[in-house]
Amino acid sequence: MIGSLRGTVVHRSARGEVLLEVGGVGYRVTVPPSAMARLGELGATAVVHTHLNVREDSLTLYGFVTRDERDCFEALIGAHGVGPALALAILSVHPPAQLRLALSDGDLDALMLVPGVGRKTAARLLIELKSRLDLPDDDAAAQAAAAAADGTHANGNGSVSTRAEVRAALGALGYEPDEVHHALRELPADSGVEALLRSALRLLGARR
Repeated sequence: MIGSLRGTVVHRSARGEVLLEVGGVGYRVTVPPSAMARLGELGATAVVHTHLNVREDSLTLYGFVTRDERDCFEALIGAHGVGPALALAILSVHPPAQLRLALSDGDLDALMLVPGVGRKTAARLLIELKSRLDLPDDDAAAQAAAAAADGTHANGNGSVSTRAEVRAALGALGYEPDEVHHALRELPADSGVEALLRSALRLLGARR
């Protein structure tokens, strides 16, 4: 099993693939879009943490800038119905820390920002990934998944999660999902609804 590679970036493709030359051997490595810029320019030395995906008709090497990204990727592809392409899409929208926060909060709406992830898939991910990733010790994900059937959204106290409330309030004010998503990424994790909403409105107002 190839756990990591250190070599020279000699090519990039529009398909999200880099060619990393290690000791005279070129490895084709598929990386998430967010990793492209972080790997440096052509000719730069780069380190990627890798996962080898084995299928009957192909061997595909996936590379990540951090071990945490690779661990999240492996947890995602271990979930029912999640293949490498969807796992990369999830990590492109939600970096590991943000993904854990969404799972801990039971935030279905955050997971549904990923193209191809509907309410049922998001609810299933909340259940499956809670046991695969290192999350705070609460039952938010399980409660949210159970509530998904009737369209409710619960946190560990049985109420709508703080970030889901902020997301809903911003949506009602006419902000687009992408705007809301980027604003929430910059907010602190330990504030109340009113404080988070004020901060989000300041951020969104500065961008318009």
